[in-house]
Amino acid sequence: MTTVAVVGTGVIGASWARLFLANGLDVVATDPAPDAEERLRGALEDTDRLRFVADPGEAASVADFVQENGPEREDVKHALFAVLDEATRPDVVLASSSSGLLPSAIARGCPRHPERVVVGHPFNPPHLIPLVEVVPGRDTAPEVVDRAVAFYTSVGKRPIRLAREVPGHVANRLQAALWQEAYSLVERGIATVADIDTAIANGPGLRWAVLGPFLNQHLSGGAGGLAHVLAHLGPPTEEWWRDLGRVHLTPELAETLVAGVDAELAGTDDHSLVAARDAVLHQLLAAKAAQPDLP
Repeated sequence: MTTVAVVGTGVIGASWARLFLANGLDVVATDPAPDAEERLRGALEDTDRLRFVADPGEAASVADFVQENGPEREDVKHALFAVLDEATRPDVVLASSSSGLLPSAIARGCPRHPERVVVGHPFNPPHLIPLVEVVPGRDTAPEVVDRAVAFYTSVGKRPIRLAREVPGHVANRLQAALWQEAYSLVERGIATVADIDTAIANGPGLRWAVLGPFLNQHLSGGAGGLAHVLAHLGPPTEEWWRDLGRVHLTPELAETLVAGVDAELAGTDDHSLVAARDAVLHQLLAAKAAQPDLP
């Protein structure tokens, strides 16, 4: 792998480009927005190996790997992947950053080689957050998944391989479960938006940044580990599950949530918040890397 085509250079695409360039790869980027090249170059520290072209087919034609980051609409994906399918060599993996669409649906835009389509879903920002979810579709060849996992690993990512496709993949489904209860707690007046952010960021979120939910549960069980937790806290947990809220994103609830975030920020500039978040992420990742016992 020497050249990656980055198709779509919004927030996710620009971050992917930054990661690939930082790992010594050549990047050919494309995006139909009239100011896309200017915005992309302004977002990158190193543009020596970056080339920007207007035609996605031209970008894909020279690529050893394609990372697509277009809008989350099947019709747009189909039109775009038809171009990519036609332009690339048959052995080139076509990976979509889609956060929820099924790869089998995306692959319908690839009549020539649907077997080389996968979802390679990152977490924002991809140049910092290691996770990428590699999701095969019905027609995806196993060796394509292997190549995608190997490529992402080579640029410092921590890929997980899903056994089969499901809407929202893994991490977004887990997030969605948390959001459902968080929205419900706000809707029922039990806690404010700021209270819930404080609870997660200063409570379980700190542990989740180090270990996943299962290992954290295991450690909370003392000498008995996860078996002890499941035996003694399983029944009350099931009661909590039955009491979790079911919400609909009504206009009123959406307005309440947005107002809550505005009140929590209290005038804090989003750019300053992003910079502070990324600085902590750098420190956290460095600290984790220095602990060989962490999985």
